[in-house]
Amino acid sequence: MANVEHGGTAGNAFGAGAAESARARLRAIRIGLWVIAAVLAIRQVTVVLSTPKGERLTDLETWVGPNGVLHVKGSLYDSTQFTGTPFGGLVLKPLTRAAEQALGWGWTFGSLSLVVVLGLVVARALPQPVSRRTALLAAPVAISLLMLSLPVRNALYLGQTSIIPVLLVLLGCFAVRGERASGLLIGVAAALQPTMLLFAPLLWFTGRRRAVESSAITFAGLGALAWAAMPHDSTTYWVHHLAGVGLGGDADDLSNQSLHGALLRLGLNGPLEITLFLLLGAAVAALGLRRAIRYARDGQLLLAVAITGCVAVVVSPTSWQHQLLWVLLALVGRVGKKTSDRPMWPVAVILVMTLPAKMMLPNMAALFPLRDNVVLLAALAAATIVPFLSRTSEYYRAPIPTDYARPVPTRWKRVPLLPFLGRVFTRPNLLLELLLIRVGYSAYQQVRLAATGGTSAGGRATAEHHGDQILSIERFLHIDIEHWVNHAVFKVEWLRDFFDFYYESFHFVVPLTVLAVLYARRPGDYRWARSALGFATLIALLGFWLFPLAPPRLMPGLGVVDTVHGVQDFSKPDYGTLTALTNQYAAMPSLHFGWSLWCGVVIAVLAPKWWMKALGLLHPLFTVSAIVATGNHWVLDAVGGAAVVGAGFGLTHLLQGPRPRPLMKPVEVSMKEPVPATGRTPS
Repeated sequence: MANVEHGGTAGNAFGAGAAESARARLRAIRIGLWVIAAVLAIRQVTVVLSTPKGERLTDLETWVGPNGVLHVKGSLYDSTQFTGTPFGGLVLKPLTRAAEQALGWGWTFGSLSLVVVLGLVVARALPQPVSRRTALLAAPVAISLLMLSLPVRNALYLGQTSIIPVLLVLLGCFAVRGERASGLLIGVAAALQPTMLLFAPLLWFTGRRRAVESSAITFAGLGALAWAAMPHDSTTYWVHHLAGVGLGGDADDLSNQSLHGALLRLGLNGPLEITLFLLLGAAVAALGLRRAIRYARDGQLLLAVAITGCVAVVVSPTSWQHQLLWVLLALVGRVGKKTSDRPMWPVAVILVMTLPAKMMLPNMAALFPLRDNVVLLAALAAATIVPFLSRTSEYYRAPIPTDYARPVPTRWKRVPLLPFLGRVFTRPNLLLELLLIRVGYSAYQQVRLAATGGTSAGGRATAEHHGDQILSIERFLHIDIEHWVNHAVFKVEWLRDFFDFYYESFHFVVPLTVLAVLYARRPGDYRWARSALGFATLIALLGFWLFPLAPPRLMPGLGVVDTVHGVQDFSKPDYGTLTALTNQYAAMPSLHFGWSLWCGVVIAVLAPKWWMKALGLLHPLFTVSAIVATGNHWVLDAVGGAAVVGAGFGLTHLLQGPRPRPLMKPVEVSMKEPVPATGRTPS
């Protein structure tokens, strides 16, 4: 046995086979990730080049096109369309003719190449030591995230050059050898984007003082060169506009994600706003740069560079959307002592940087200040408050492990199909759960609209045709009770009011309540139930997409009364404030009934008392009565809702295995005093 376990033939053979299998899986994953990165790159090129010529690369066309500002005889800043530094104009002017010829494939592929190089540099800059797996997978993951990010997508679509300063700084910090060469690249980046000068304190206080001297000399030299070549433009930019302040679009535009833009959007202006911006900006710069220096000394230079970039985003007078890549790079920091908390920060950053802000937060006036400044808030958090772990922390490489359920033997060898997902007992991060629920619901709304061409009335003919098909099937099965139930309930006022209220009020309240109770009291069961609900909703979205269906209340000639919204004009239906947001032809399957059935099943399975189980099962019964009585669904829609819920629970079991059940702790029995055979304790 010793030979087998510690170097014998059998042990070596087993170890070699396992290692080879692991290498094969890693190789397959790596190939798959590179394929994803290639597909995303091709998609970006396709989106740009398939856009009509007058609508793509509009910023580049504005600068270097036949009528662009770089062709003008006077000042570059006579028009507010050019916002770059005089040195940027000096560099671009000789390239005008070449850029005009490259306004399609050449410019797009050139920008795409810069993104790929940026991803490769980031992958190499990860704090050491990194595992072999991380080293192999980091590059395609980084490139894919960059391709998905809004800053890169905007830069490619608009024809912006904002990727170049970021790449120059990263090359100066991680790629070139020698401090002077490093400073040279950062000086060029600052000559193109002056806020890159904020990297000078980071270099100085981490011992790279020659790099600071080199960057300062380069920046001053290039500025002097531009001043000598274009004195009027340089005076306009550096003196009259204080490093570009006031150039370009309105500073209070939503695309300006700087502190200055946020203060203007909040209604502040004049000396008060300027004073507040300077004070807050100085505080953010001092705190952020101090944190960056600390993490750089800790060996996390990439995180330090990202934090410094986030400081630049916050304190710059204008930080347009295509200049916000620094926020995405901040996801390399590790946050949280528990393994289950580790995904929170990177997932939040990825969502903020890849999805429109309106998908992150509800369309409520009270939340507009958060929604309008979500990227700024992410940059501010990364620069000042997010508690990134130090490499000296005991939790940096060994976080508190997640409590998994023991594997449960099953009759089928392939169940679960994805055992690596695990069945977890610990409670997931609440902020991440709320964020994912919100994003998931936004995607749900978008797919519902897209299924009918992006409007609530789109696809009406198809939806009504499918309604005729459903009615024919129900008549064949003798379950076409919608008209009879609707009119019977409509005649009884209190019953009509009850079902209207139930239909409008309990669709979201009950599922969210069930999820909240499970999250607080039964975290392991919360994960199981949440996964089943998510799978059911995804399957339902496929049904909405493939089979748009008019509900009974929107079927001409059927005579069903819309008890909730009143009599409808079928050509221009009115559902109140939700008219422009919802797809009323997403009836099959009924998620009203599906979600209520999910609630009933979860309560029936997990509730400790029989009356609780019975009360839980009443909810789907009342819901199916309400959706039919109000004319919002066919009976077969409820059957479809039940089918997707069953599929959701089935997929959860198939992929993750049975519902995890925590082991009961054994009762400790004291053996100091013997227990008599009668079972009575001695007196």
